[in-house]
Amino acid sequence: MAVAGGGEDAPPPGAAKTAAGPTFAPDAAADAPAPAPLPSPHAAADGAAFAQRSAAHAGVHYSGGNDVLLLRGGAELFPAMCAALAAARHEVWLASYIFHFDASAASVVEALVGAARRGLMVNVVVDGFGADDTWPATERLLRDAGVNAALFRPLDRWWSWFQPGQLRRLHHKLCVIDASVAFVGGINLVDDRFDVRHGWSDQPRLDFAVRVRGPVAVAAHRSARAMWMRATIGKAWREEVLALAHSARPLARARRLLDRLRSHRRPPTGEADLLPVRAAFVIRDNLRQRNGIERGYVDAIRRARHSVDLVSAYFYPDRSIRHALRDAVRRGVRVRLMLQGRWDYRIAEVAAYALCDELLAHGVQIYEYTAAFLHAKVAVVDDEWATVGSSNIDPLSLLLNLEANVFVRDMAFAAQLRHEIEIALASALPVTGRNVGGGARRLMRRGFVAWCVRLYLRLAGVAGRY
Repeated sequence: MAVAGGGEDAPPPGAAKTAAGPTFAPDAAADAPAPAPLPSPHAAADGAAFAQRSAAHAGVHYSGGNDVLLLRGGAELFPAMCAALAAARHEVWLASYIFHFDASAASVVEALVGAARRGLMVNVVVDGFGADDTWPATERLLRDAGVNAALFRPLDRWWSWFQPGQLRRLHHKLCVIDASVAFVGGINLVDDRFDVRHGWSDQPRLDFAVRVRGPVAVAAHRSARAMWMRATIGKAWREEVLALAHSARPLARARRLLDRLRSHRRPPTGEADLLPVRAAFVIRDNLRQRNGIERGYVDAIRRARHSVDLVSAYFYPDRSIRHALRDAVRRGVRVRLMLQGRWDYRIAEVAAYALCDELLAHGVQIYEYTAAFLHAKVAVVDDEWATVGSSNIDPLSLLLNLEANVFVRDMAFAAQLRHEIEIALASALPVTGRNVGGGARRLMRRGFVAWCVRLYLRLAGVAGRY
């Protein structure tokens, strides 16, 4: 039986791309209602306890008063996104690693076009590598409707690969509407059953996103706006610089201009932070926010008392995460890790299994998801901390790419995500030492992967050990 494609986020080399032209097709799913969120049972006292316990989370600043809805796959994400776009009144910001025009993505394109034709400002930025052969025609369709569309670090010339920073890609899957509702997660703009490398299949890949309303949406808006500014820095900034030169207050205008490039600002604190749902929008960039997502993972694992469940499509953690997992097991914490069981890239499989023997020896339970391809990047710790986002636990996500996750401290949300993980685990197979192999072959594989990672990071300008 064919399975769903899941290799959208693999590193640049070697992905085959499928061409298609953008034509709108009716999509009944676009009108389907989004699933209802589970109500949070917490009182303000629970939020206060969470606030006290998470106050020391390095680099992560939680805010209260958020509404967070878990969405599974594009089948739930795209209708919810289209409904929000139909209700938009002012502006739309969308950033995606992959934008492949198919029936599912067409519903989102149609909603974007509709918003632009109503007079809204609509900005769409797609990664230069993730934009496949369908993008040029899609871009023309968007521009003709008044949508502002841009590529982040385009690779339209062979020498583009030699420009600084080209191995640092835009990996966000982010849509923000009116600075009041945001969609964040690991789901690219492509049908759940289509993969640019493997084509169409019967089963949808496993992936998640969240819809967020509240202070976290404001933080996501700031990040999406910064991504647009970075993608258009050589174009839109010409007008900005000219306006700056003719401004009566050039210093103040320059400060505002630089402020728009910053993708993160510490949220204000106050009594509202004690209210559920407490959440944080956490990014990884190559400026000031380099380690926020990794620190969030490590801190949550170190604080775990009962259970840690990790799901990562691509897995090659650094020693801080490996040591945190090892120490959690020593404290009696149940640690489960779910990886792909149907690998889309051989190098990704080799990298993940290079460290499985070490984790298994420490007592980490490892599973392979076999029902379809796995593309999710989620985690739940102790039924009160959870994350959904774009970041894998590998060097590309933790050291190079631009990533965005939402951290949530809410028992109802954590329970819902854990329930989804349990369903997936029912279709997973345990990994044993026999699966991993041993002896000289294992050591050679681990050494080879470490050498490849070190070389790739050096080419990307990252020094030091991982």
